[in-house]
Amino acid sequence: MIQTVLLRNRARRVPLRRRARRPLALRPRSAVALLLASAVGVLAFGWPFLAATPPHASPNAAHAGDAPWIFLTVLPAVLAVVLAEFADGRLDAKAIAILGVLAGCGAALRPFGGEITGASPVFFLLMPAGRALGAGFGFCLGVLTLFASALLTGGVGPWLPFQMIAAGWVGLGAGCLPVPRRWHGRWPEIAMLAGYGACAGLAYGAVMDLWFWPLQTTGLAAGISYVPGADPLTELRHFMAFYVATSLGFDIPRAAANALLVAVAGRPVLAALRRAARRAAFDATVSVTPLPADRPEPVTSFPGNGPEPGTPFPPDARRPAGSAPEAGRECGP
Repeated sequence: MIQTVLLRNRARRVPLRRRARRPLALRPRSAVALLLASAVGVLAFGWPFLAATPPHASPNAAHAGDAPWIFLTVLPAVLAVVLAEFADGRLDAKAIAILGVLAGCGAALRPFGGEITGASPVFFLLMPAGRALGAGFGFCLGVLTLFASALLTGGVGPWLPFQMIAAGWVGLGAGCLPVPRRWHGRWPEIAMLAGYGACAGLAYGAVMDLWFWPLQTTGLAAGISYVPGADPLTELRHFMAFYVATSLGFDIPRAAANALLVAVAGRPVLAALRRAARRAAFDATVSVTPLPADRPEPVTSFPGNGPEPGTPFPPDARRPAGSAPEAGRECGP
């Protein structure tokens, strides 16, 4: 009988423990803020393709004029996501602390990357965090991680807002992976996350090429340069040739490093993040229920204003430890 009751209680408790909500799960207001930030990113990457004659610039000086405005638009959009979730009661100091700690850890990992090979561990935490804590959390973490790491390593330049947006998309995509719940914490989920890390490493490099390729109109061969006014198929063919010739060799080590790090350390990190989200209880709400009007107030102190002798204790009176009379006894002599 006792064993049956324990099994029933355990069966009731397990689903509740697994039902921990994500700190930055997408809600209407946060989804609008994310769409706004992504729209700004798409416009920032794509406006040179819409210009009849885009201004010429070297790779290191591309978007030097509009990069500060893009930065001033992306960062408030991320702040709007956080404030929207804070207003909805889904984000509190605990979630902000986790976001700050993970962003700091990701920034600390950037100096260990190889600038020559292209491999960088800075993207490693974005994928488990986005998967365990939600797409919105992953986007904010990607943006803040690249921003903090640029301040740490001196990598501030006109390319920074584009790196922040691209890294935010990496974390956002990890949170949108359609992994079944029965795979949570198991090797199929880790394999899918590792495969996503490899694809994200290649996609990040390709997207980052777009921030300067349309503006570098001179110094490139005819088959890999941007041709203003050409048809989209020709532009795509030229860009793919440019990517293979210039960036693919740097992006393959990044993709391999992402997949390797997720395969080796992704499972314990994913479990730790889910445990932290479950124990932090981000969606816990505090409610105050007033006492009924006919319920007597509990007696907490007796000296000077205690009950008259012979008055029985209220059933819910609070008494100091060791001084509570036995049931049925009365106050006084």
